[in-house]
Amino acid sequence: MMQLLVVVTNRIEKVETLFKELLDIGIRGATVIDTQGMARVLHDDLDKIPLFGSLKMLINDQYPFNKTIFVVLEDSQVQPAIRAVKKVLEDLSKPNAGILFTVPVNYVEGLFLRSPDVDSKSKTF
Repeated sequence: MMQLLVVVTNRIEKVETLFKELLDIGIRGATVIDTQGMARVLHDDLDKIPLFGSLKMLINDQYPFNKTIFVVLEDSQVQPAIRAVKKVLEDLSKPNAGILFTVPVNYVEGLFLRSPDVDSKSKTF
């Protein structure tokens, strides 16, 4: 089995360090894109929405975008990758640290797979 690890953080200064940590444990091929959360998109309208008005104060205007990192991992790589994320981003329960989650991957194409008995271009799980 394989998993897609997704990490979202607005601590953009930590992304390069995270990539180095992933490389150190043999994980390559991560993709990073700029993203924006719902609160950021609604920033100007938050005062008009009950409950969300107080969120406006929490939004850090210094970082208008998040970085979302995607990496397809073999099951054996998931826990080491999560440890690397936590090492770099530290306590994810703190505000603005980020989130991470995994999603099962049923099919991969265009990814080099390490197993010698597997077609290196595609695999269905």
